[in-house]
Amino acid sequence: MTASSFQRPLYLAEQVRELDRRTIEAEGDSFALMRRAGESAYDTLRARWPQVRRLCVLCGGGNNGGDGYVIAALAAAEGLVVDLVALKPVAELEGDARRAAVMAAEAGVEAVDWNDELTLDGELMVDAMLGTGASGAPREPYAAAITEVNASGRPVMAVDVPSGVDVDTGHVEAEAISATLTITFIGDKFGLHTGAALDRVGDIVYASLGVDPLRHGDIVPVAWRQAREDLAAALPPRTPNSHKGAHGHVLVIAGAPGMGGAALMTSEMVARVGAGKVSLATDAAHVSASLTRFPEIMARGVRGAPDLEPMVEAADVVAVGPGIETGAWGQAALQSALDAGKPCVIDADGLNLLAGDERERRRDDWILTPHPGEAGRLLGISTADVQRDRRDAVIALHRRWGGTIVLKGAGTLVYDGERLTLCPFGNPGMASGGMGDALTGIIAGLAGQLESPGEAARIGVLLHALAADAAASDAGERGLLATDLASYARTLANPQPVSSHADHT
Repeated sequence: MTASSFQRPLYLAEQVRELDRRTIEAEGDSFALMRRAGESAYDTLRARWPQVRRLCVLCGGGNNGGDGYVIAALAAAEGLVVDLVALKPVAELEGDARRAAVMAAEAGVEAVDWNDELTLDGELMVDAMLGTGASGAPREPYAAAITEVNASGRPVMAVDVPSGVDVDTGHVEAEAISATLTITFIGDKFGLHTGAALDRVGDIVYASLGVDPLRHGDIVPVAWRQAREDLAAALPPRTPNSHKGAHGHVLVIAGAPGMGGAALMTSEMVARVGAGKVSLATDAAHVSASLTRFPEIMARGVRGAPDLEPMVEAADVVAVGPGIETGAWGQAALQSALDAGKPCVIDADGLNLLAGDERERRRDDWILTPHPGEAGRLLGISTADVQRDRRDAVIALHRRWGGTIVLKGAGTLVYDGERLTLCPFGNPGMASGGMGDALTGIIAGLAGQLESPGEAARIGVLLHALAADAAASDAGERGLLATDLASYARTLANPQPVSSHADHT
């Protein structure tokens, strides 16, 4: 299974260090690569902040610090005022970092050693303190410098990674730089795109420095960053002779007594992304509202398993969980869906029922869509443990439960046992009730149209996030409702074909 040509590969720090090593070995000049990194960072800085005339550059003791010294030298050569702060005394530097510090000194920039009384001046801060080799909570004096930079209120450009962010996981153990922009080199890092890191990285600029990671076939990306062009590749125009039977019959089992909203939102999304037929099994009290709002959806009131059996039998795909609660109604709903042996999407209370079931269950044809709290219950660990290493958690979920796992949250992950994808879209406005129900409906609606559960989950997550972004762009993030996504989802489910040469930087 291969990624689309539009997706960007994501790597772990150790992999990028190996790419770095091979590049240096091939070129025979490690300092030339450091200069390229510094030059790329400085060019990005000037493009983003052309009016800035005074910088404060904070440098650590490794190659990341060396990049910072190169930036300082280039800025001084262009006439900018540079305050250069050394977290490790220049006299203790070695190798290329030492050469870069000499380069800065020759450009007229003398480093000042960090001390707690130091005032950080400058219109823009450059964080070149801790690179990809750092892990855990930053130690002193780095912790104090990070706190001071964040308190300055000035924009920050982070070099390769914001100091304090774990580039392999996105976890922030203690304090970390809150960057306005992060420029990262050689290979894009997985941890910059998910979890707590997204509160710290700002805009991400990827600079390859002339290195093509994919030419090194033995260094396999740990994940692929999705692109909006993936929609057009997965959802081509329909053929003129197509009919509703060719696009899937989806049964939504949702809405225990008093939970009709979840049932309506889920089933509407199934229809809006193009399912051929949509049935809704819900509590009888919700049928009237469904007929009024969506007469296209075949709604039926059900009381238990006997009512559900013929509906499940007629469906191609089953979506179960939204608003079913964990009582007798919900238990019957989930068991009926599982007994049918058909592809199913399970969310919300369906996941809570699975987590509380002591029987060993594992399937290849289901899609589980937990948020971090539900993921923790499915794994028997805390929500914090899930968020500490989201990649490890989604792989562990697949290992335990099988099928395709959608780990929701900032930088949603989808893993089907073969490929891990990361969705870089979505916005904080999605933190509102019903968004998970909408996603369940979108994925279920696509499951009857696409070639595999994994593909339905990947494209469903992407479409859901892009619909939310479009809605937020039109009217803002605050007050964004799940029902706002319906019209945008329909538009996005009918993408215009794109050229294979589309720009996806």
